[in-house]
Parts: sequence; structure tokens; C-alpha cells
Amino acid sequence: MKKYLPEGCIINSPENKRLISTASGLHEAMTGGKILEARAVMCDNQHNIIVDLPCMKGIIPKIEGAIGIENGKTRDIALISKVNKPVCFKVISINTDNNGNETAILSRRAVQEECRKNYIEKLSSGDIIPAKVTHIEQFGCFVDIGCGIPSLIPIDAISVSRISHPSDRFTVGQDIRVIIKDVDSDRVWLSHKELLGTWEENASLFKAGETVSGIVRSVEDYGIFIELMPNLAGLAEIGREACVGQHTSVYIKAIIPEKMKIKLIIVDVFSAQYKPLPVKYFIEDDHISSWHYPPSNSDKVIETYF
Repeated sequence: MKKYLPEGCIINSPENKRLISTASGLHEAMTGGKILEARAVMCDNQHNIIVDLPCMKGIIPKIEGAIGIENGKTRDIALISKVNKPVCFKVISINTDNNGNETAILSRRAVQEECRKNYIEKLSSGDIIPAKVTHIEQFGCFVDIGCGIPSLIPIDAISVSRISHPSDRFTVGQDIRVIIKDVDSDRVWLSHKELLGTWEENASLFKAGETVSGIVRSVEDYGIFIELMPNLAGLAEIGREACVGQHTSVYIKAIIPEKMKIKLIIVDVFSAQYKPLPVKYFIEDDHISSWHYPPSNSDKVIETYF
């Protein structure tokens, strides 16, 4: 199932480069039903995708551009947005015109249908799979879960620490991991926060008396919530002006597991344009059945069952 990766994962592989470089390589891929990748260089006025092949012109006809284009379930923007990006495809024919010029007719839809049948539909709740961030909206993060098949991580499923926008956590093109919540014939539901560790796992990275970096996530009447990790925040007393999104240095006054609290003192607060840090995953397995966030000695209940 590893061959059904997000688009762009095989474009620079030696095997892919070999097959797309010559007419004989494309014939070999067509006979063997192999999945290839190349860059989409344009989408013409009929919404056919023109693909950059070293040896001949490549065309993905509109109807072959994606699952759902034929019946209107997928909008044409799904094709337009692929320009200047890697696309996956199978070679379905190689045509020769009267002048001897060859054109490869390609199908991205065929790859997606195979991916859905042999991979997506066999996934179960709790399975952990690779994904690639494709675009970000206020309400969530769209990801490619295999061969250009899209799915959404809702903003409240990205992390325990609340964020104002998914771009606080992700960047377009980023490779991440996601958890399958449910799969049906048309949609795949995803989550992400469970991979970022429990309260105890995150808190174990810090000690009282340390001064560490953080990000202001919420300013309330009773204090300022500072994110130390995507799944861990502490509370600082109101003592100076702070705005959501600003960076801080904070002194850790106390860590109280039974109350699931970290008491902080703000040393400094400032604005900066730092990129999101690489995601730290606490789960390396490819499946989980349940996730319990609070420490064992806490009365709070925050959990997910898959």
C-alpha cells in the first residue's frame, strides 16, 4: 500500500525519472500499469492538463483529471490548482499524428480510483497514514492522503492547544501524519491532535525553574494562555500587555499534573515571524485504538476512541 503516497513523493525517484524520459519507458509503464508522476505545466481552456514529459507531449484529458469530474462532484478548480505542481497518472495510450509526433494520453483519475479501491477503502478508524498539506483555510487544513485524493483536518482536530488559523501550525507542502476517524464511499474523516502526545508526555519535556519559549494563544481576564507545545499550554498571570500570536519567553513557576496546570511568569513578549516548528509526533505506530490526554491522577476526561 506504500505506493499510494501523496502526489510529489515519487517524482524524483530514479524509477520514475527513467520511465518518463523515453517513449520506451512510457510504453513499459503503460503495459505494467505503473503509476508515474510529472509536473503539470498548464491547464488549457478546455481544462485538459498538459504534463511536462521529457520525451513527448503528455495530456490528461479533463474527464481523466480527477475522481468526480465526470459527474460534477469535483469542481474544475481541482484541475486548475494542479498547474506547476506534481501530478500522478497512468499512461492509457500513446498516439502518433500524421507527422510522426507522439502524444501520451494520461489518466490521473485511474490512479485515484485504484488508490481508493486498494488503499483508502481498506483503511480503518485509528489507522495512521502519511499526508501532505495542500491548502489551508480558516476552518481547517486540506491534505492529500494518497494520489491527490483530498481530505480535511478540521481546525479543532489539529492540536489540543487552540489556534486562530491552521497556518499557525502547518505550511503548504508540509509532510505530516494523520489519523483516520472514519471512511465511507465519498469522504474520509481525519484527526491529528492525538499524535501530538498526552499532557504528561508533553509536560515531561519541561521542569520548574526553566525559562522557555512560548506563543500567546489566548488572553483572558484571569490570565494569558501560553502554548509551550502544540498539545501543552500554561497560564501566566496578567502583568503586561500581550496579544494572541506574539512570542514569549516564560519562566516555569510550577507544574501540577493532578490539576493539569503549568504556572508561568512572562519574562518577555514580542512579535516575530518565526515559521512553525517541525511537528513532534509521540506515536510511531501505524494504528491506535484510543487516546487519553489527562494524567492518570487527574479527574478530567479528555479522550478519543477509534
